[in-house]
Parts: sequence; C-alpha cells; structure tokens
Amino acid sequence: MAKLKLTKQELKNQRDALQRFLRFLPTLELKKDLLVKEIRVVEDTLAARDADETRVRQGLAPWLKLFSEPVGLEDAVRLREIRTSEGNIAGVRIPVFDAADFAVADYDLFSTPLWLDAAVAVVQELGTLEAQRAVLRRQRVLLQHELQITIQRINLFEKVKIPECKENIRRIQIYLGDQQANAVARGKIAKLKLADAQIGSFV
Repeated sequence: MAKLKLTKQELKNQRDALQRFLRFLPTLELKKDLLVKEIRVVEDTLAARDADETRVRQGLAPWLKLFSEPVGLEDAVRLREIRTSEGNIAGVRIPVFDAADFAVADYDLFSTPLWLDAAVAVVQELGTLEAQRAVLRRQRVLLQHELQITIQRINLFEKVKIPECKENIRRIQIYLGDQQANAVARGKIAKLKLADAQIGSFV
C-alpha cells in the first residue's frame, strides 16, 4: 500500500473516494437483492420442472413395461438441438430457453406397435423438460457466481475501503490541525521576538 500523503490535496482525494464508495454501496446492495430474488425464481422454476417430470413419469407407470419391447424407440426420436436466446438480469448475461428440437425418424406404422406414437411424444416431453432444466441450472450457476462477486465487493467497500478512507481522513485532519497549531505558535513566538527586539532597540 502506498504511503499516505498528509496534504490538503490528499484529504480532498480521500473525501472524494469516500463519497464514491458511499454512492456505489446502495447500488451494489440493490444488485445483491435482485440476484437473490432471481436465483429464487430460477430455483422455483427448476422445482416446477422437476414436478412436471415426476407427473409425466407417473403417467407412464401403467405402460412402462412396453418400453422394454425392442421396437427401436431410441432410434425413433432423439434430441437434435436446444435453442436459447440471451437474457440479461442485473448485468448478467444468461441463456433463456426457447425450444428443444427433436429429430423424429420415419417408421412404418404397420410394423410398429400402436403405442410408439405416444411413446415418441412422451420422450419429446421428457427431453424438453430436461433441456429446460439444463438451461435453468446454467442460469443459476451464472447468477450465483455474480452474487458471490457482488457480495465480495460489498464486503470490500463496507469492511475495507470505507473504514480505510475514514481513517485516512482522520489522520490527515489531525496532522493538518497540528501543523496549523504549530504555525500559530511559531507566529506568536516570532511576534514576541520581534516585540522584544523592538523594545531592546529603544533601551
């Protein structure tokens, strides 16, 4: 850390820095609150998608055994692409889920079981839910990372920078006050010496 200059200019610099930190701190607090709120929204949405998957899987229970039949379901449908756009929350760029695109193979309706169409639709639904959750998990990671950085900045301002500026201002003010008192004392001594010299010249 650079040595503190005990000057009026440095006093002004420290006061300006203190005002800057005090002005930025409420903005950081607001950002922190917004990030915490958005992380909760993402977690609630994730929980909702989990509940949706549980509901879909429970709906499969009566005909789950059919999935074990070798009808080539894994070849009939596959996830081709997860499409996302870009969102912005409190200055954090996050992916936003748009759609999940599936490649559905052509299959012979006469040689495949009747339930295959329904199974393809369910696989697409489950795949879409998993794609949504993957994007939401990425959002959560990005938002939590930004929250951590914001909290570190708040702590830096509150626990280091603001107290440091206040202490520097106090030290400079004491030094400048002492310098002013010394100057006044030196002035009085010089005045007394001058008065003594003038009296001595008359004697």
